[in-house]
Amino acid sequence: MPTISARLPDEEKAELDEVAELLSEDRSTTIRKALREGLETLRIRVAVEQYQSGDVSAAEAAQIADLSMAEWLDVARERNLTTQLELSDLELDADAAAEL
Repeated sequence: MPTISARLPDEEKAELDEVAELLSEDRSTTIRKALREGLETLRIRVAVEQYQSGDVSAAEAAQIADLSMAEWLDVARERNLTTQLELSDLELDADAAAEL
């Protein structure tokens, strides 16, 4: 496993230590969990933004978010997402969904 270092402000290090203690984990484990959850959140946020702006289809958004189409549709429903996609884009999404 590669090692990566980062500089943190004192306040963030204190918060990291506090969360690690709450989870009864060491700092490295907490950092890995926070990074994993943060990356998942960022991927979904980018997918939502691009889908909402009409830049990507639902299938493409699911791919960006690293979710299955069913999982993406749950995200879209939960967030009441709308899009400006063309009919052809929706047909591609329907074809992708049919393949599931």
